[in-house]
Amino acid sequence: MAELPPEQPDPAVPADSNKDVPVPAPQLLVMPPTDAIPSLVWPGAEGETAWAIPVQIPSGTRGYALFIPMIPVQTATPAAAKPAEVKPAAVKPAEVKPAEPKPAEPKPVEPKPAPAPKPAPVENATPSDLAFTPAKPKPPAQRPSPQRPAPVVHAPIHAFGTYERRQTTWEAFREKHWPGPKAAQGWAVPAGVLAGALGFLFFLPLDRVGIGWFLGWLALTLGVTFGVRKSTDLSRNEALIRSGWAAAALALMLVPAFRNAWWLVTFSVLGAIGCTALAIVGGRQVRSILFSLVAAPYAAFAGIPWVRRHLKAGKNPGIAKRIFFSVALTVVVLFVFGALLSSADVAFSRLLDDAVPDFAFGSVFQWIFLAVTGALLAVSGVYTLTAPPSTSSMDTEGKARFGLLEWAPAGAALVLLFGGFVAVQFAVLFGGSRHVLKTSGLSYSEYARSGFWQLVAVTLLSLALIAALARWAKRDEPVERVLLRVLLGLLCGLSVVIVASALSRMWEYQRVYSFTGERIFVMASEMLLGVIFVLIAAAGIKWQGRWIPGTTVGLAVLMLLGLAVLDPEGYVASRNAARYEGSGKIDAWYLRALSADATPALTELPDPVRRCTLSWIAEDLKEPDPWYAWNLGRQQAREAIDKLGPEAIGNQKDCRAADQFDLPKTRR
Repeated sequence: MAELPPEQPDPAVPADSNKDVPVPAPQLLVMPPTDAIPSLVWPGAEGETAWAIPVQIPSGTRGYALFIPMIPVQTATPAAAKPAEVKPAAVKPAEVKPAEPKPAEPKPVEPKPAPAPKPAPVENATPSDLAFTPAKPKPPAQRPSPQRPAPVVHAPIHAFGTYERRQTTWEAFREKHWPGPKAAQGWAVPAGVLAGALGFLFFLPLDRVGIGWFLGWLALTLGVTFGVRKSTDLSRNEALIRSGWAAAALALMLVPAFRNAWWLVTFSVLGAIGCTALAIVGGRQVRSILFSLVAAPYAAFAGIPWVRRHLKAGKNPGIAKRIFFSVALTVVVLFVFGALLSSADVAFSRLLDDAVPDFAFGSVFQWIFLAVTGALLAVSGVYTLTAPPSTSSMDTEGKARFGLLEWAPAGAALVLLFGGFVAVQFAVLFGGSRHVLKTSGLSYSEYARSGFWQLVAVTLLSLALIAALARWAKRDEPVERVLLRVLLGLLCGLSVVIVASALSRMWEYQRVYSFTGERIFVMASEMLLGVIFVLIAAAGIKWQGRWIPGTTVGLAVLMLLGLAVLDPEGYVASRNAARYEGSGKIDAWYLRALSADATPALTELPDPVRRCTLSWIAEDLKEPDPWYAWNLGRQQAREAIDKLGPEAIGNQKDCRAADQFDLPKTRR
């Protein structure tokens, strides 16, 4: 009877020295869903949880179920393991078979590290192996208990890589250029936001233009300045530039206090909004200037949570509720006692009527809109100025893409084309109407009107082409730099002549047919384009043109302020009155639709035309303006009408035959 040799213990597997070691339970790892791999919904009835060993998964959970046995790493050094004593049963050849059985050859166990605990393998035994000796019964087969595996020392298990969501383009852009403001602290920021909201609520009139637009914007500017006076970290030079844009916005907001022309007020308000965006966000070149127009509205909503945290981060967390209670109590007290005192005295009642706007149910929504608008603008200012974005990193130099062979032929051909056109324009300018009649068969006014808008389009396209060449044309070699300077200089000079030709055409057309405010605005815009060509030519001398975009915006502000000083509609009315005296023709329908700015000049017209042209504006000026809607144009118009008297103002009947004042009635 052969006995098996004792089993060699595995040196990598220590013996089970502690019978009470807890069995590590497998854990369930659920990965979050991704866009690359389709996910699934965990099965289960609605409202119930599905069982997974050994955890519960709520029904509806999305993800990928990976059943991975997670074994905690044993940090302590295990005790030295004792070799396991294995007593194999004695066996003898079976007598039931005629063939002589061969004893089983024992195979020594080769020691190797086990990657994970598992039950010891059980080898299949032959019938002869299962025979027992009569003297010693066979004990039950010994094998490692599957319930208490011996602890295994293995290499530390590294955690699975965490899933990170890919950043969007906007998130990557914000991380690089606009990380955000500092932690919320203090009460200056909420106070600045409150000042902006109250300034718009009390001063800004929506029904008509007036001084309130300037006062509301001034309150907003002062509130934002107070809110960021200690937290902003702008350099001295940058702070001066931002202050200049803020002053330009306030200057443009003064236009509604002095002029009443709707188109001039509209462009002035839009210009003030653009200057405010530059004061808040900054920007000196085209890309950063355009970014400021988008970033300012975004900051108005993105900064709301940051402003709210200021109310909780201070020493008095409940200060917001206390301020709200104080404001509400003040409003109630003023309302109750003001109503009683106004009913007690007529003079005091009139004073309150002039100071306080009329209350109506629809006015509540208007007040809410004004307060919310002012608060959002203030939030945009304090949120951005506390940690302004890096606009300088956006304004990168253009990469040279086009060589001499690509841009030189096109530029030279355009110079030759412009040169031929300018030569013809010089002949027209110096030859006058006699040359035009001889060459084209058109009157001088018809010739002037025929090509103005085409010349405006040529001017804009030339400006775009020059900007593209300056940005993307290669100028590594001296020959390229010299040739590019010559071509751009010629294009700028010829474009200035084209601008002058367009202006002369528009002026001649207005002299013949009549002046309008819109035509004067178009002429001013064309003059601005001509100045831009001069700036580009000056910048091309040393290839230093980074200052041109900001200077262009500043010139646009000066153009609007210059138009406000000119008083376009008053000028138009006076020119049309002079035209009527000379030719007996006047566009009464157009003059009647002008704003109050034209009223003083219209009062100088003769009686039939004056009664028609003043019929609409006199009706609009019957009601007086409250103090926050005071306007210089309307004030002067009321004074001029009062001098004439009510008998000098006509009505709709006086305009029935208004066409008789403007013959011939056809327009070409």
